[in-house]
Amino acid sequence: MEELLSALTTPQVSVLLGVAVGVIFGAVAQRSQFCLRAATVEFWRKAPGVKFSIWLFTFATALLVVQWMIQSGWLQTASIRQLSTTGSMSGAVIGGSLFGIGMILARGCASRLLVLSATGNQRALVAGLIVTVASQASLRGILSPAREGISGWWLVDGSHRNLATYLPDWAPIALAVSLLIAAIGMAHKSRASAWVQLGAIGVGLSIALGWALTQWHASWSFDVVPIKSVSFTGPSADTLMGVISEPNFPMSFDIGIVMGVFAGSFFAAVLSGDFKLQSFTQETGLSRYIIGAVLMGFGGMLAGGCAVGAGITGGSVMAITAWTALLFMWLAAGVTDALIDKPRAH
Repeated sequence: MEELLSALTTPQVSVLLGVAVGVIFGAVAQRSQFCLRAATVEFWRKAPGVKFSIWLFTFATALLVVQWMIQSGWLQTASIRQLSTTGSMSGAVIGGSLFGIGMILARGCASRLLVLSATGNQRALVAGLIVTVASQASLRGILSPAREGISGWWLVDGSHRNLATYLPDWAPIALAVSLLIAAIGMAHKSRASAWVQLGAIGVGLSIALGWALTQWHASWSFDVVPIKSVSFTGPSADTLMGVISEPNFPMSFDIGIVMGVFAGSFFAAVLSGDFKLQSFTQETGLSRYIIGAVLMGFGGMLAGGCAVGAGITGGSVMAITAWTALLFMWLAAGVTDALIDKPRAH
């Protein structure tokens, strides 16, 4: 395999690996209906069920496999950006909060919007495009000074970003196993189908696969290859800018992820009969999607990633900024749902 891929350029190999991981993620996320927003709504309404168990399966699987790779020496933490460079705790707190608010308003996080877009959901498509524009504005445009300013309020250097260094060696895997057992129990109680459970596990495995494949690529490539896995805010912004500003489409692992997720979700929806055109209605509204998408775009770039990129991909390597961002996504989502969407007894 290495001999075959060595005939390609590093960007070409990176985009192929990204597409492979993305197709798997997109297909299993579409079939399992993986969604952080849905999980938080169930949790905070004190009715954790299928959606919450799906998220637990995904997070626990990613954490378990990635930590096993780290402890076995396959995945080198020194090469992981989330663990080796300076991070922003203020960005994680504020960005995670804004993202949590945004995903409730837009009725889906960045990854869910991309998956739904491929199934014919035009509401998700419009919101997803706004997320990418806001992400780009936050990265290099008019919102970048605000992002940089907030990020600088509370920094943590790379030597203190690995949460695992503060815990016994066995703790991350023990935590993952505990969460997996809890997911199994909750899935059984809520009568989640076996296929949904397997799909959720598949989402977690696709995140671990991203880490494994980029590490493998870096091990034999003569060029510098970033070690990373699935994320959506930054990659979606790069994909959009590549489409509108580059004569030749840029190739990278991140852009391969975006294309692969869309393709995987599309084919899964078509083959399962779930593909259906859906648009805005008077009931769904438009303004809340726009506001939510902008908050997710800015919040995701501030937090260092979306609900998947920071929350699960970063969380699986025990990055303290990722765990912080994920915590505040959950908290802000719960408050927002209670204030805006939660049914009230009359």
